[in-house]
Amino acid sequence: MAVAAGAHGVQLPANDLQASEVRAVFSLLDQALFNQARAGRRDPIIGVSAHSLEDVAYAEAHGADFAVFAPVFEKKGLANSAGLEQLRRICRRAGAAMPVFALGGINLKNAKLCVEAGAAGIAGIRLFQENDAQTIVQALRKL
Repeated sequence: MAVAAGAHGVQLPANDLQASEVRAVFSLLDQALFNQARAGRRDPIIGVSAHSLEDVAYAEAHGADFAVFAPVFEKKGLANSAGLEQLRRICRRAGAAMPVFALGGINLKNAKLCVEAGAAGIAGIRLFQENDAQTIVQALRKL
């Protein structure tokens, strides 16, 4: 569906298809649907949701462009006291090359902690539901 819609990539759930398999599918479907190879076209951007160091390592080993680690602070309103330390270990793992973004209970007060832990950035679903994205983005940039 992503290829047919002209999407530039996909976000995969943890324990789903491997990023390398999805890249192959993009290429095959490009040829089948559009009768052309990806030559001259950008490779798809593939993100993978992750809930552990093992999930991140697996995604990276299979060619994901980035991972989104969750939950950092909370999930479904429940606190995750070990989440920030998990994020820190994941982002500072040996040989780490793939960017990791933080998700789960992120707000303006704790977003800086994620970046300080090594996250490439944040994914804040609730944070951006306040319908004032411009103000939120400006505040985040000041952090």
